[in-house]
Amino acid sequence: MDEAVARERLLTERSEVAQLLHNSESAGRQDMQAGAETGDMADSAQPLTSLGMDEAIAAGMRDRLEAIDRALKRLDEGTYGRSVVSGEPIPDARLEADPAAELTVEEARAAGR
Repeated sequence: MDEAVARERLLTERSEVAQLLHNSESAGRQDMQAGAETGDMADSAQPLTSLGMDEAIAAGMRDRLEAIDRALKRLDEGTYGRSVVSGEPIPDARLEADPAAELTVEEARAAGR
């Protein structure tokens, strides 16, 4: 994959994921406040359930941001497009599907990812 295209796609995705993370964290704060409120609530566990889901989603987004940042670092270092384990080239089709890919398909499969 062309490095300029990869960088553009990674930066665009990073911006989108960062915004989604912000929204998710905001929703989590709202759920936390709702759980602390007293009142006539049909299901008092609902805000806590929602908070748990918000936290899980936010954790996934933080992981994705870290993966994107690692890919941008590999672009800066000149190692983008190569497996971080074996150094083997990652096929363009895989990088098109996931510009932050760190492993070849075979390595990802073996690692259970």
